[in-house]
Amino acid sequence: MNQLTAYNELVLRLEEHLNIIYPNINASELICNILNVFNINEPCQKIIPYSNHWSEYDIMLITYGDSIKEESKQPLKTLHNFLQAYLEETINWVHILPFFPYSSDDGFAVIDYLKVNDSLGNWDDIKRINQSYKVMADLVVNHISYRSQWFENFKANKSPGKDYFIEVNEDFDITQVVRPRTTPLLKTVQTLTGKKNVWCTFSHDQIDLNFRNPDVLIEILKIIALYLDNGIKIFRLDAVAFLWKKSASTGVHLPETHEIIKLFRTIIEYKSPSSIIITETNVPNRENLTYFGNSNESHLIYNFSLPPLLIYTLITGNCHHLKSWLMSMPPARMGTTYLNFIASHDGIGLRPVEDLLDEQEVNTLVGTMSSFGGRISTRETGNNIHRPYEINISLYDALQGTSEGGTDKWHFKRFICAHTIMMALEGVPAFYIHSLIGTQNDYKKLSNTNQSRSINRHTWNSDDLTQHLENPNSHHYKILNELKRLLGIRKKQAAFHPNATQYTLHLGTQIFAFWRQSIDREQSIFSFHNVSDQMITIALSDINLITTDVWHDLITGDKINQDTISLALEPYQSLWLSNS
Repeated sequence: MNQLTAYNELVLRLEEHLNIIYPNINASELICNILNVFNINEPCQKIIPYSNHWSEYDIMLITYGDSIKEESKQPLKTLHNFLQAYLEETINWVHILPFFPYSSDDGFAVIDYLKVNDSLGNWDDIKRINQSYKVMADLVVNHISYRSQWFENFKANKSPGKDYFIEVNEDFDITQVVRPRTTPLLKTVQTLTGKKNVWCTFSHDQIDLNFRNPDVLIEILKIIALYLDNGIKIFRLDAVAFLWKKSASTGVHLPETHEIIKLFRTIIEYKSPSSIIITETNVPNRENLTYFGNSNESHLIYNFSLPPLLIYTLITGNCHHLKSWLMSMPPARMGTTYLNFIASHDGIGLRPVEDLLDEQEVNTLVGTMSSFGGRISTRETGNNIHRPYEINISLYDALQGTSEGGTDKWHFKRFICAHTIMMALEGVPAFYIHSLIGTQNDYKKLSNTNQSRSINRHTWNSDDLTQHLENPNSHHYKILNELKRLLGIRKKQAAFHPNATQYTLHLGTQIFAFWRQSIDREQSIFSFHNVSDQMITIALSDINLITTDVWHDLITGDKINQDTISLALEPYQSLWLSNS
């Protein structure tokens, strides 16, 4: 394929997307507008399908721009200094949570998509971080702040904005709508032309955008183009599952939503072939998997089922459900993979385990987390019935004990075990900054904001954090250094490539185990994890170790002798047995 046919292919693909999204609109003018937005006015380069833009070396950090503050210094500069001082050789992808002017939801009610929040820094600070790390930015596509200029224009019946939002009249059936909040779906606002009911999936400060208007699509594409111009390489499509609205529908996962993601993928990869799209769809596991499409939607999807399942496993000492889930997960095709995480700025979502844990098991998880200081958010499921939706707790506090015995002496080892499991699984591992340094529940911030998620959104004073991270007796120091050590080992293993082969092993309910093999089949790693507070022995006859190979544990360096007949794992101990 030469350059000219690549350009023609781009035009053809855009036309196919637009004909599905807007079947009653002539696509030609829209295509011209899109090409102009991205300054594509000449033949473009060929796109190589099924390309992996990642390797075993890639590790992500998730952080707010102001998770660490320093007196008289803008937080993005402080963040950059922290990365260079403590994580320069450890992570290379950085998800900086919304860094734009906002009115609520810690950044997810965006006032202006085109500016960096003055209280954090500016685009030059983002570019500076981009020089050493691949930055992921949030594309908050579903909604915008009530205080945004677009919504001000909507109320004043002015452009741009007067037709950018969803006006719901009495003929529009919203009875089937699925959403993760208990607040009223509609907000009544006074406009120049009278009172109107507008759609608010998440809060009355977050007004949903109307993608039925192609002008809204063009506006979002302009934002994408700006991000690319500022060096953004990874796009996180926030709350994208709710993008399209249709009367008498659930309003989630609609075909037009999937097609818009495909369009985003098409234009981004033609403009910047190494860029990556990640969809944030905190929904039941089977629904989440649909966002891979046919390897033409999201490059990565979050493994949303992993956090609640892994925590449940470690507090009960039983990996049955975690193992069953792992067996059910389809291997990601080349050019796609999973983003593995066990903590984030949000809480531990429970919707992703609705088809994996029964009600009693969810209650066990919820009750244990409550006893460890967590808070529980609910959602309405109809008939005024509320179900647990999200657990809000720091991961460090979540793993302080078990469901039966409460807090115990295995806190540190259990916490490290959770991360060792995550590091070894198929996909790219992502670490929330507060897990990487063992931050505890922030009850003061919770009290100040009265928002449950604040409990796990602590803001560190830079000097205080440095004191902890330089003190060998501090659990913050011990956690960071042990996780860095393990990541240093992991990054050298071809069998931990995000697309390396993975098979689940069956060694009872107390040993969570799986096998990884490198793409070139040169390296195998058996990943064993004791998820209980008891010593467990594994008979080597139960696993398929090739006796002609020399096996050793990557974590301890210990070799497996030919006369070894079993392995003894201490509570919450992990082994990475490798043949190279």
